[in-house]
Amino acid sequence: MQGIEEILRRQIEKIVELTDDEFHFILSHFTIKSFKKHQYVVQAGNPTLNDHFVVKGLLRSFYLDEAGKSHILQFAMEDWWISDPQAYHNGGNATLNIDCLEDTQVYMITLENREKLCAELRKMEFFFRKKTQAGYIALQKRIQSLMSQTAKERYDQFLHLYPQLSQRVPKTLIASYLGISRETLSRMAEH
Repeated sequence: MQGIEEILRRQIEKIVELTDDEFHFILSHFTIKSFKKHQYVVQAGNPTLNDHFVVKGLLRSFYLDEAGKSHILQFAMEDWWISDPQAYHNGGNATLNIDCLEDTQVYMITLENREKLCAELRKMEFFFRKKTQAGYIALQKRIQSLMSQTAKERYDQFLHLYPQLSQRVPKTLIASYLGISRETLSRMAEH
């Protein structure tokens, strides 16, 4: 278990320094859970009670449109966070699905525990604020990319930003993430 705990600690210490006592206090606010490949972590229509920090595995968040077409918003692998932020922060039901593309292990934190943690340890409030800001910036860049870049530019950017994901994620899912067909992706990958 020590190795898994260290992944979370390193994640937090990228932003704030922690004593051993502080880290053990932080850890007491999280629970750890394992999921199997294809298992849902969050399902649309159900409450989203946790934010998830990935220590092992790979997940994707997606929604299904009225025609049943899947649209991938995010992938999350080791050292990344994933949730349905709207449902998590507002207490409503999820509009997104999150499922496992590999066997996965996550640290989970409820909003209640997160709020308690931030109130009692101010450096964690700073940590979560910085993570939220980084998430908003990444989302803005993703939206701008979808609106202004060609399919080839989006694919090249994906390969540049996430080279490890291109080895772990099936091409069909990469195409969905990029908003293009599998055939278009195959043509671009050949060149």
